[in-house]
Amino acid sequence: MRAHPEDAPALTNIAFAAKRHWGYPEAWIEGWREALTITPEFISSHETHIAVVQSQRTGFHALAPNERGLELLHLWVLPESMGHGIGRALFAHALERAGRLGLRTLEIESDPNAEGFYLRMGARRIGIKTEFLEGQPRVLPVLRYKIAP
Repeated sequence: MRAHPEDAPALTNIAFAAKRHWGYPEAWIEGWREALTITPEFISSHETHIAVVQSQRTGFHALAPNERGLELLHLWVLPESMGHGIGRALFAHALERAGRLGLRTLEIESDPNAEGFYLRMGARRIGIKTEFLEGQPRVLPVLRYKIAP
């Protein structure tokens, strides 16, 4: 279902819980606070959709156009809901939305722990982005999914 601005706190909680699932140091999580915080303004200005299972928000994705097509800005699933097809359903929905918008490319800057998921979904690595955390390089896979017409 489409997210509404009042969903922002729930989506923020999902993003933080999912990121913490990978065991990152809390200092890193704090450093990502801005990126993981979903605001009402973000929801109003980005195509954001929620997965709901038994009346509980279990995951979400957010999309934004870029110069080559569409970018997957967020795809998060609550840790206790991982492995139940929710991420797969959210990704399929993102592809469907891209297709309906007439776009043929979905780009993803992935967490290293999520790259395997996106590769299984059919995305291909097209590059890397390096960021530095506490002076150490962290390599993020950049992926692309080509959407059939």
